[in-house]
Amino acid sequence: MNLMITGGAGFIGANLVLHWLRHHPDDLVVNFDALTYAGNLGNLEEVKDLPNYRFFRGDLRNALEISKAFSEHNFEAVIHLAAESHVDRSISGPADFIETNITGTFNLLETARKFWGDELSKHRILHVSTDEVYGSLGSSGKFLESTPYAPNSPYSSSKAASDHLVRAWHHTYGMNVVTTNCSNNYGPYQFPEKLLPLLINNCTQNLPIPVYGDGENIRDWLFVEDHCEALDCVFHEGDTGETYNIGGCNEWKNIDIDPL
Repeated sequence: MNLMITGGAGFIGANLVLHWLRHHPDDLVVNFDALTYAGNLGNLEEVKDLPNYRFFRGDLRNALEISKAFSEHNFEAVIHLAAESHVDRSISGPADFIETNITGTFNLLETARKFWGDELSKHRILHVSTDEVYGSLGSSGKFLESTPYAPNSPYSSSKAASDHLVRAWHHTYGMNVVTTNCSNNYGPYQFPEKLLPLLINNCTQNLPIPVYGDGENIRDWLFVEDHCEALDCVFHEGDTGETYNIGGCNEWKNIDIDPL
């Protein structure tokens, strides 16, 4: 299979590329990434020379670049992770989140629809999203696939919009899609602005520890390699049109996290 992984130089994307090449050595994996501030090809140094790995520098905001990648590699499936994903950045500069997460997802869906044509249902897109589309978790309980959407930031609202686009392309055009909504990831190659690596770096350098709001937000923490295993399972076993929540059953208030 020729597989396109968008955002494959990012944190979760790089871990997924490594996972896929280890577990599916007969697949061609093409890493489509714009190499923004959060993308780092150094995360993939160990696989860069493998014959079944390719890197394609492209931006989802540019439909022509997506079309070029499809033309060159004849993709049979896509796992879509590329996104702007930092809450604080979305507050200070929401436009990038609208353009990448919403317009970029639209461009990807439309390009796939054009190239796959009458065989649309034979090809799969796995859309990787976040549990932040559901809003804030209360003092008890868990998000369910049936939890109403209640995004609270430009980031989460842009991801909610992309989820709705994927759902609509399934119901309107018959596209074979599955969506996952994951909790907060942690693990190797995470960009240092994210909470856990930021806390660790600041603690080791005796710097102040920032707290978002009052620190009472509850998040479930998921090890990134466990997430990649779940994505592999959903991609191969998930029912078309369905949504699957992926969590670690490891809930903490931000204020209670001890990074050391």
